[in-house]
Amino acid sequence: MAALFGARVRRLRTAAGLTQAELGDRTHVVSTRITQIERASGAKPTLELARALDAALGADDLLVDLWPYVYREAFPDWSRKFMEFAQRAVVIREYAAHVVPGLLQTEDYARAVLRTGRTLGSEEQLEERVALRMGRQERLGTPGRPELWVVLDEAVLRRPVGGQAVMREQLARLVRTSTEHHITVQVLPFDQGEHEVMGGSLTVLTMPDSSEIAYTEGAHYGQLIEDPDEVRSFTLTYDRLRAAALPPLMSLDMIRSVMEDNHRGAKVPSRSERRRLAQEQLQQSGGRQLRGSGRGIPRGRRPGP
Repeated sequence: MAALFGARVRRLRTAAGLTQAELGDRTHVVSTRITQIERASGAKPTLELARALDAALGADDLLVDLWPYVYREAFPDWSRKFMEFAQRAVVIREYAAHVVPGLLQTEDYARAVLRTGRTLGSEEQLEERVALRMGRQERLGTPGRPELWVVLDEAVLRRPVGGQAVMREQLARLVRTSTEHHITVQVLPFDQGEHEVMGGSLTVLTMPDSSEIAYTEGAHYGQLIEDPDEVRSFTLTYDRLRAAALPPLMSLDMIRSVMEDNHRGAKVPSRSERRRLAQEQLQQSGGRQLRGSGRGIPRGRRPGP
């Protein structure tokens, strides 16, 4: 795909009567970068550069449309094949054990998740993968969008990926899905105990011909399952998880509750404020006050443990 992308750039550049240096000037890169792209050598083009090339060459988004396929080559075979299936699926059912699924991630949350990847070589590569993930979300806003059903383990809500501010924004994004009729989010609470997919995540895809494909994933591996009998088993597993999860409205309440708890937790009171609050609590519980507050413990009353 990188070679095809480069060939298209070369053909369009030649048709436009531009040298590599002239095209580089128009896209704000050095001419050797254009050479690398046309020869499919060196670093792959960024999404920003693909857009600049499209504009400079009047390619009518041809290069932008090709760009995701170029970047799929950077992923393992099993992951790349899954993404190709997911792009065509009419129904996507996901159980997420550790992080919010990519289709519902905010940009900052995605950046925090992808930053932990073991295959990243640079900040530029990180931003390219963030852009690719955000680009895949665009399908949710198209007329041919899939139905998306997501079951989130409670751990996903309570792990502050990227820090409290990033996590609050991500939880708010999940809350907003309640207005999107093609997206359903449920939460599988801790008190449901053990289940069949502990330690990993599961996705079941329904394709346009009604066939189904399952995909399981851990931290550093993934498995695509296409055998119909095995897929049926995973579909049943997913249905059991969905049945054990909280209903959508209760799930929404839980997400809001965690988001509000995070918001309160971000406002750490000052030392004097903490002392004042503690003083009030002591007074309410029996008139006892903190040592050093100006009054001692009343006679005949022993301090509590």
